[in-house]
Amino acid sequence: MKTIKGPGIFLAQFISEESPFNTLDSILKWVADIGYTSVQLPTWNIDIFDVKLAASSKEYASEILGKIRENGLILTEICSHLHGNMIASHPAYDSALDLLCPKKIIGKPKERSKWATEILKSCAIASKNMNLKNHVTFPGCLLWPYLYPGMLRPKGIIEEGYREHSKKWIPLLNFFDEHGINICYEVHGAQDIHDGITFEKFLKAVNNHKRCKILFDPSHFVLQGLDYLSYIDHYHEFIKVFHVKDAEFNPSGKQGMYSGYENWIDRAATFRSLGDGQVKFKNIFSKFTKYNYEGWATLEWECCMKNKIDGAIEGFNFISKNIINIADSVFESEAGKITHTEKNLSDLGIK
Repeated sequence: MKTIKGPGIFLAQFISEESPFNTLDSILKWVADIGYTSVQLPTWNIDIFDVKLAASSKEYASEILGKIRENGLILTEICSHLHGNMIASHPAYDSALDLLCPKKIIGKPKERSKWATEILKSCAIASKNMNLKNHVTFPGCLLWPYLYPGMLRPKGIIEEGYREHSKKWIPLLNFFDEHGINICYEVHGAQDIHDGITFEKFLKAVNNHKRCKILFDPSHFVLQGLDYLSYIDHYHEFIKVFHVKDAEFNPSGKQGMYSGYENWIDRAATFRSLGDGQVKFKNIFSKFTKYNYEGWATLEWECCMKNKIDGAIEGFNFISKNIINIADSVFESEAGKITHTEKNLSDLGIK
C-alpha cells in the first residue's frame, strides 16, 4: 500500500483579475500559505501559464517550474479541458466553443479542431519539458445530445461517433506516447466518457491504447447516480489522477438529475465544497490506498454556494484529514511471522 500524495489544488477555478489570483507568483504564494503541496495548471489562462511557450522554450518551462518550487510546491499535471473538448464536438456547441478560440477560426469548426489538436501536442511536449507523467483533458462532446433515447437515435450514430473519436485521438495518443505522457480523460457529464461503459467504448475505439487513462472525480458520479466506489474497483488500473470534489443529489417530486434547466443553485444535483456534500471520501481514500494509487489528491473547487477562499482553506484541511498514512506493519503479519510446521500439522490432525 502507498500513502496518497497531497493535498494538491487545481488553479483553474481560482484564477481571476483580482489579487492574489491574477498572477502566477501571487496565486502560488497564496496556495502555499494555506499549506498545499502541489498544483495543476490550466492551459486556457495564458497570462498565468503559456503552454505553447512551455513546449517551444525549455527555458520558460524551467522558469515556471522554478516559481512553483520557490513556493515549496510541485507541479503535478497540465490540464487542457477546454481545448480537449474542441477535438471532437457536436455542432450544438459551436457558438460556445467559438468564444474560446482565436478570432480567425470563429465559425470554422474543422479549423477549431485542428487548432485544439496543436494545443494538445504542445501539452505533450510541455509535459515532457516539465518532467510530468500525466496530462488531463476532456475527450469531447460529439455524442452528448444523443444521450437519452427518447427521441430515437439514428441507427449507428453512436458507433460512428466513437469512430470519429478514434480518428482524432489515436494520433494524439501516439504523439503523447512518443513523449512518455499519459492522457487522463476526466469522466464527466456532457462528455463522451461519462461512466464506465462509455470509457470502455472509447478505449475500444482507440485500440486499447496504453496511454488512455482516467481522471476520477466522484462529484460527477453523484450527479448521475453512479456507484463511484465500485467504479474504482473496476477501473483503478486506469486511474492516474484524482480530483477531490464534493456534490449532492437531492431529487424531489419536481426534478431529478436533469433538473428542469434550473440554475446550479436550484438544481437537484449541485457541486459543493468539500465536506458539504454527499461523497463518501473516507471510503474513496481507503479504496485508493488499497489499490496503491500513486498520484495526488487534488482539490477542484466549484461550489455553488461557498466563497472560494473558504473553500480552498477548508479543502486543504479536509484532504489532509482523509489521507491515510499507511501502517508500518500489518497486524496479521506480526502474528504470523513464524511458521510452526509440526504444530500446524498436529493442530490439523494430520500428524
